[in-house]
Amino acid sequence: MPDPSLPQYPDYPGGAAQWPVAPARPGTVTRAMQFMYAGAAMSLVTLVLGAADSSAYKTAIRKAFPHYTQAQVNNAANGAVMIAIVAGLIGVGLWLWMAWANGRGRSWARILSSVFFGIATLGLVANLAQHSPAASLAVSLVEWLIGLAAIVLLWNRQSTAYFRAPKA
Repeated sequence: MPDPSLPQYPDYPGGAAQWPVAPARPGTVTRAMQFMYAGAAMSLVTLVLGAADSSAYKTAIRKAFPHYTQAQVNNAANGAVMIAIVAGLIGVGLWLWMAWANGRGRSWARILSSVFFGIATLGLVANLAQHSPAASLAVSLVEWLIGLAAIVLLWNRQSTAYFRAPKA
């Protein structure tokens, strides 16, 4: 309510224009974000476990390259650990970035999340084809299922309306 002690000025032409109001985020997008946060946590757990267990890398390297010396095995295992750490950090960052961008209703983020899910699907198929250890397959499958849940929620009808709405 205007203060009556101050001078009152009439509205100027066009002064009543309304700015677009950002639509409320539907529950489907919020749940997708929660799954993405769970995916980031899963990637972090995978990163920590992968970095902590260099003996598994050494065993796999010895099996694949029996002619390697102990120094070569150690160097290869250290390289594998570093790659796992970098890949894990990238994974955590991508999960968090997609949660943030999808939560803001960015349609490109929904599409990019789908592309990342497709890449994760190819990775899961590759793990299955390589006969990876059961623990590795279980972790990959859980992370893939988290991604699937997020993608289904992002492409839900309510979510689609949110992504199509004009943004403030």
